[in-house]
Amino acid sequence: MGCWNLVFLDYKKYKKYGGNFVTIIFLTQGFWAVFQYRIAHAVYKTPVPIVKQVLRILCLFWQKAIEVLTGISIPASAQIGHSFYIGHFGGIILNAKTVIGNNCNISQGVTIGVSGHGEKRGVPKIGNNVYIGANAVVAGNIVVEDNVLIAACSLVNSNVAYNSVMLGVPAIKVSEKSSEGYI
Repeated sequence: MGCWNLVFLDYKKYKKYGGNFVTIIFLTQGFWAVFQYRIAHAVYKTPVPIVKQVLRILCLFWQKAIEVLTGISIPASAQIGHSFYIGHFGGIILNAKTVIGNNCNISQGVTIGVSGHGEKRGVPKIGNNVYIGANAVVAGNIVVEDNVLIAACSLVNSNVAYNSVMLGVPAIKVSEKSSEGYI
């Protein structure tokens, strides 16, 4: 899918949660960060070396400006599917090797990062239709399958099965009601 198609799908998701064109484009910090990421990721994947290097430098400065303004860090090398939604701005850190599926929501204070020892060291792979609540941490070489809800203030550092609702530190499965209604 092309960069502008992804931006359009992200915009549609923001519109679904309320707001109009002006408020989404000019007043929604989460959308700013996602928009900047989409452009920077397209540049990151550009095959022309000299153009890529010049544009990457510009995107790096743009990313830092967005980080300062919003408190959201999404590296260009992350892989994020369509319809990505950041509900509230501030304190959101994604590792450069983060992989997130389609139609996912994250809240303020979320960290998706590297953790673990030996074979368990790495960055999570997050499936489709995943909701990650405020101040949650998802870390390590783990897989979070589709339709998962991770509750606020939870630490997920082990694999999570399809449709699970995870809660606690470390997070445990508390139900199989999925993320339906949260996405």
